Amino acid sequence: MPWNLDSDRPIFIQIIEKIQMDIISGVYKPGDKLPSVRELAAEASVNPNTMQKALSELERTGLVYSQRTSGRFITEDTKMIDDIKSEMAREIISQFLENMQKLGFQKDETVSLMKQTIEGDAK
Repeated sequence: MPWNLDSDRPIFIQIIEKIQMDIISGVYKPGDKLPSVRELAAEASVNPNTMQKALSELERTGLVYSQRTSGRFITEDTKMIDDIKSEMAREIISQFLENMQKLGFQKDETVSLMKQTIEGDAK
């Protein structure tokens, strides 16, 4: 997945979010070794110090851990990964409901429209 970083928000936060998304979507599996800081920085076209800052924050949260001579790895705590996935999903749903409310939809109308859309996609 490409690194679509923009200048509207701090780059290291966008990197954290991108790696989190790669973990919860299965790009990186529990226990997988992450590429090196330099490899990730080159892939994202960012300074290695910025990548290091993002990875250090992911380590602080426990989603990533490092082994001194082997590199960084994804946590094997699947509950933590599932919790982050659920939290991110709730945030997306909340933003969606807020936007629908701004359009003038009530929650029941939004649910009805979602059902119609899903059923329409299934046909």
